[in-house]
Amino acid sequence: MADEGSRRAADWSGRLLPRSVLGIASLILATALGAAFSGAVLYAYYEYKADTTTQAAEEYAETFADRLDTAVEIIESEAEEAKSAVRAELEPLEQIAASGETLERLRSEVADSVFFVSTLAEDGSPSVGSAFVVFSDAEASFLLTSYNTVRAAAVSPGPDIRVRDGDEEIAARLVARDEGRDLALLQIARGNIERLPWASGDPIIGIGERVFSVSGLGAGGGAVSQGLVGDVSSVGVQHDAPVGPQFQGAPLLNSNGEVVGVSSRSYAPLGFAPDAVWFAPLITSACDQVLDCPG
Repeated sequence: MADEGSRRAADWSGRLLPRSVLGIASLILATALGAAFSGAVLYAYYEYKADTTTQAAEEYAETFADRLDTAVEIIESEAEEAKSAVRAELEPLEQIAASGETLERLRSEVADSVFFVSTLAEDGSPSVGSAFVVFSDAEASFLLTSYNTVRAAAVSPGPDIRVRDGDEEIAARLVARDEGRDLALLQIARGNIERLPWASGDPIIGIGERVFSVSGLGAGGGAVSQGLVGDVSSVGVQHDAPVGPQFQGAPLLNSNGEVVGVSSRSYAPLGFAPDAVWFAPLITSACDQVLDCPG
């Protein structure tokens, strides 16, 4: 029995292990082919994964710019909404008093178009005010001012009228007037001066809104006084912005720097002299007698 078992083992070993050099070579070749096939399969798999990853990266890169633009737009939109909310919260406070930054901004915006006016009154005393540009061409500019300032020049012979821009004085000529609304139009021989924008709307400004009177006299080329609107009607704007002598004829502005009226110390549409509350003729009323306004 033992001999028979040994014989069977020898037969199995002979079948599994080659007995010749050719058989050994065949076994090695088969093993190599198997390894090569496995390597090819693994290479193909990793090549597929690499191609898939590259394609995904390219697709992401193509859409990244659009995603970034969208994100920036969302951020900017939310920032503007936040600014609007802050401005809305600050509006009640700004109605009470404007900051120095706001006053300086308005003064600098209109400084080149506002002049200081000096002449003489009927009794020979100084008469001063301000004027602002309402029309300008290449040769001349026309300035709106308070008739009360240049009243003496309405008769001939009358005193000279001078307007000052910084340290330079320019001769001015009275060309039109509306005594009832305290308006007068001056002409100077200097052209291409920017006119101030006029406010529009009905009413031209709301009750409780801020107004600013900007004179042509001041260390920085002008000065600003501010107040609130008490009433608005067809005859003018009732407000409490201080109107000193140098402010009569100055533009009365809204918060956007647009002219709503002309500052006056003598305009009294209700038939009595104003005290701490002044009346300003509407800027559009200058088109009735003083200006020829297209449209």
